[in-house]
Amino acid sequence: MTSRGYYIGVDIGGTKCAVTLAHLDDGNLEFLEKDYYPTEGYEKTISRIEQSVDRFKSQRIINAIGVSCGSPLDAEKGIILSPPNLPGWDHVEIKKMFESKYGIKTYLENDANACAEAEYLFGAGRGSKNMIFLTFGTGIGAGLILDGKLYRGTNGYAGEIGHVRLEKEGPVGYGKEGSCEGFCSGGGLAKISSKLVKEAINSGKKVSFCNSIEEAEQLSAKTVAMAAKAGDELATRIFKECGRNLGRSVAILLDVLNPDTIVIGSIFERSEELLREEMERAIEEEALVYTRTVCTIKKAELGDTIGDYAAISIAVEGYGKEL
Repeated sequence: MTSRGYYIGVDIGGTKCAVTLAHLDDGNLEFLEKDYYPTEGYEKTISRIEQSVDRFKSQRIINAIGVSCGSPLDAEKGIILSPPNLPGWDHVEIKKMFESKYGIKTYLENDANACAEAEYLFGAGRGSKNMIFLTFGTGIGAGLILDGKLYRGTNGYAGEIGHVRLEKEGPVGYGKEGSCEGFCSGGGLAKISSKLVKEAINSGKKVSFCNSIEEAEQLSAKTVAMAAKAGDELATRIFKECGRNLGRSVAILLDVLNPDTIVIGSIFERSEELLREEMERAIEEEALVYTRTVCTIKKAELGDTIGDYAAISIAVEGYGKEL
């Protein structure tokens, strides 16, 4: 990694936005400053981002700016295209905007791809050649590093494993019943848990992590994970089923893309012990021996800082291609 120097990363999320300044030297990334604030209307948020950029660049030469944001977007043209979690952010030409104002090369990428770059450059994917990063948070998606390069597909939608249907019936995720996202995501876990808990309560059984039908409507993956770690039988069964379907999804990726490394974030990172055994059993049943035996499956390393690393990684990778 030869792209030494200073970089600015902008992580635009549905609820918060963070702007970071980092320095890269001999592959070591040091975060120097960070501003963060709630994500609000487009004009107000962009104004605050620009205030941070103005301050960070005032005494330093910045190589590049990287912007990580939820889809849909056009990474090639640098345009944010009305993400559902960013109402009012319609056709925002953020690349053109920043390059015109600052004269600094700016790169935009969807958050799954940006996180893949982050884990590839600075996390669990270091040293790999063909790596897949699975988000496994509120939803599930994949960022693909193939032959050492980010692969977007024809128009930026490669890696949408969450949309793949695993069963004809099942929880809805990514707008499709029985999809991978329906079974393997924070949202999917909440739906499955709510259904099974209601059935248990209606049959007269006590549930240690939920006291009522009304409370079941508000269940989260975090609550169920805590119960499973404490030994609750129903919560453990829910996570085992999730692990099995995660393994089936991973098996598809193994056989189609033949990676050497798969890195899984968020829920897997925090609850690996609840998921790995069933995941590996499903992989052994479903994937070719030739693909599963050459791939290592790891939990993500960057934790809660991955958004900061992701935005900076997009800047580093984009600038590196310009050299």
